[in-house]
Amino acid sequence: MPTPQLADFVKAYDVRGLVPDQLNVDVAWALGAAFARVVVQAEGATGVVIGHDMRPSSPELSRAFAAGVTAHGLDATLIGLCSTDGLYYASGALDLPGAMFTASHNPAQYNGIKLCRSGARPVGQDSGLADVRDLAQELLDTGMSAGPSGSTPGTVVERDLLGDYAVFLRGLVDLSGGRPLKVVVDAGNGMGGHTVPAVLGTGAGLPELPLEVVPLYFELDGTFPNHEANPLEPENLRDLQAAVVEHGADIGLAFDGDADRCFVIDERGEPVSPSAVTALVATREIAREVAAGSKAGDVAVVYNVISSAGVPEIISEQGARGVRTRVGHSFIKGEMARADAVFGGEHSAHYYFRDFWFADTGMLAAMHVLAALGEQDEPLSRLTAAYSRYAASGEINSTVTDAAAATEVVRAWAARQGVEVDELDGLTVTHAGTGDADDRMWWLNLRASNTEPLLRLNVEAADVATMERVRDDVLALVRGEG
Repeated sequence: MPTPQLADFVKAYDVRGLVPDQLNVDVAWALGAAFARVVVQAEGATGVVIGHDMRPSSPELSRAFAAGVTAHGLDATLIGLCSTDGLYYASGALDLPGAMFTASHNPAQYNGIKLCRSGARPVGQDSGLADVRDLAQELLDTGMSAGPSGSTPGTVVERDLLGDYAVFLRGLVDLSGGRPLKVVVDAGNGMGGHTVPAVLGTGAGLPELPLEVVPLYFELDGTFPNHEANPLEPENLRDLQAAVVEHGADIGLAFDGDADRCFVIDERGEPVSPSAVTALVATREIAREVAAGSKAGDVAVVYNVISSAGVPEIISEQGARGVRTRVGHSFIKGEMARADAVFGGEHSAHYYFRDFWFADTGMLAAMHVLAALGEQDEPLSRLTAAYSRYAASGEINSTVTDAAAATEVVRAWAARQGVEVDELDGLTVTHAGTGDADDRMWWLNLRASNTEPLLRLNVEAADVATMERVRDDVLALVRGEG
C-alpha cells in the first residue's frame, strides 16, 4: 500500500480519512508521535487523554495513536467510548491535551481525529495541526516507528469518566425540580446512545430525573443502519419527528454521530431553529451571570454571521453584549476566550459554554432547553416562539465554476438596493427596511465553501414573502439565471 498523503485528509480543524487507505494504524501512530512532540511536549504536559466513538476501527486506531504518544515518554489515558464533548470534559478536568477518534456523521468507511490542547483548547491548521501533519508525514516517509533513542516509554492507563462527565453536567443545569417531561431522543446509532442514559437517566448511577426518555436508535453501530447521524439534513429528522407526535412527547432531541451537536423538535414534530435555541440558552446564561452579581453589560455572548437577527436583538434586550464572529468552531472558541463570553452558539447547532472550557457540548444545550421547558407550563412551541422572530431560508448550496465572480454579481446587485454590506465572513448584505408592507427587513450571507466549488446562501427576513423574494433573486444571480 502506498504511503498515505496526509495533506489529502488532514483538514483545517481535524482529521477525516478513509480506513485503511488513508487512516490506518501506521498513520495513527505517526500522528500520535507528532502530536506528542509538537503539542504535548511543547506545552509541558505529561500525557494525553484519548477517547473514541463506536466505529469498528476506532479502538485499534486510538491504541495505535497512544503507542505513538507513549513512545515519546508521555503517558496515555484511554477513556474508551465517549462523545466528543466527553473527551473535552476529560481534557478540561484532567488538564491534559486530548485526541478523540471520530468521523462524526461521515459514512462508516471513514474515521478521524479531533485534537485539543489541555483545557479543551482547539488545535487547528493555524494552531499546530499543520505542524503535526508535516511531522507525521516525515515519520511515515522515513519509516520511523519508534521513539527517540534511549527514551523510557510512557505508560497506558484505562479510565472510565462517563459518570464524572454526567455529574459535572448535572451540576451546571439542575433538572430535578422541573415538571415531568416525555423526551424522545434519536441517537442515530451514535454516541448519544452512550451518553444520554448516563446524563438524563440512571445509567451512571445518578438519581432519577423527572424525564421519561423514549429511545430511538440507541444501539451503538458505526455502520449507521437506520439513517445518517447528521441531524442538519432534514430527512434524518423524520423518524424523530414522527415519534414525538406518536408518543405525545413534550420534546425531541437528535444528536449527531459523536454527540457534540444537538437538534431540538417541538411537541408538534416541528424543528426548533438552532438560532432560537441559541437565544433561549443565552437568555438563561445571562440571567445566571446577573444573579451571581455580574453587571449585564459585562456579560458577552458570541454568535456567528448566519445566526438569526433575533439572536443579537435578544442578547441586547437582556442588557448583555453580543459578539459577532465568523462561522466555524475555531473562530467561535477564539472569540469566546478573547471576550470571556459566557456562551456561544452557531446555527449549525454547536453550542459553547465558558463553564465547559469554552468547548461545545450539545448535551449541555439540550439540558438548558429541558430546564426551560420544565420550569413553566407552556408547550415548547409556545416557549420558543419568542425566540423565533423571522423567516429564514436555511442554508442553500449552489455549485458554481467561479465563486468570486458570482459573489461580485451579487455585490453589484446589492449596491443598487440601498443596503449595508460587510465582509466578516463572505458577503453579508443587510437591508434595515422601514417596516412598511413593501419594505420589510431582510439580510443575506453568501459564503464560498473552503473545500468544494459551492456558494452557500442564507437569507432571513421579517416575513416569508420578503425572504422568498430575496432568496429567489439572489439564487438567480448566483446560478446565472438572472
